[in-house]
Amino acid sequence: MPALPAPRGLARALELSALLSLALTPLALAPAARAQRVVPKLQAICPLGYVDMLNGKCSTLGLMRYTVTPTNGKACLEGWMNVGGGYCRRK
Repeated sequence: MPALPAPRGLARALELSALLSLALTPLALAPAARAQRVVPKLQAICPLGYVDMLNGKCSTLGLMRYTVTPTNGKACLEGWMNVGGGYCRRK
């Protein structure tokens, strides 16, 4: 038994949803690290370049935006440097 053709509107909607999912795929695969002005305080001190806001967060006070990622107790990856406070910053 042959499949019935889909209505034109439904077919167009399916095409658009497929294109949209392809367009958003790189965003889902992007690394977790991004430029941040405020980061959670992970240790007793804040990372280099950040100021303790006394509320469990560290901030650059809007002056700079660094790309940082938590160290999770491991060494920083190549191209990153340890800035203390449990964070690595992109060189």
